[in-house]
Amino acid sequence: MALTPHFRSVAHASVDYALTLALRDRVLRHPLGLYFTPEQLEAESDEFHLTAWDDNQLLACLVLKPVDAFTVKMRQVAVQENLQGQGIGKKLVAYAETFAREHLFKTMVLHARESAIPFYLAQGYELYGEAFTEVSIPHRAMRKNLD
Repeated sequence: MALTPHFRSVAHASVDYALTLALRDRVLRHPLGLYFTPEQLEAESDEFHLTAWDDNQLLACLVLKPVDAFTVKMRQVAVQENLQGQGIGKKLVAYAETFAREHLFKTMVLHARESAIPFYLAQGYELYGEAFTEVSIPHRAMRKNLD
């Protein structure tokens, strides 16, 4: 049976936000031996938390952090492990781009893990700058004009 995801933002510190933390922790943080600190979680209070759902099941999530009046940074993109490669991440990123445009952002930036670069290139993002290490693994800066 095919999933028909629907997308929405969730409030910081809500029950649904806690579900996104569990997913991000399991998919992105634990494999690197990293854990959220209270300070990191508090810093997310002014960020947008976007999600993909099938009924009441959280499928995927990401965070949008405003950089300035025209730029927003996409980060912490996580898809349930058993659902990766099924297009849910692609649809969530498209939703995030629409959401960002509606909030008058002109550029989306991100730091992509090397393994995720092909995914973002396929969504129209471009590489810029040199490779760097973040959270102990190689990353590249990427961006997309939202106009």
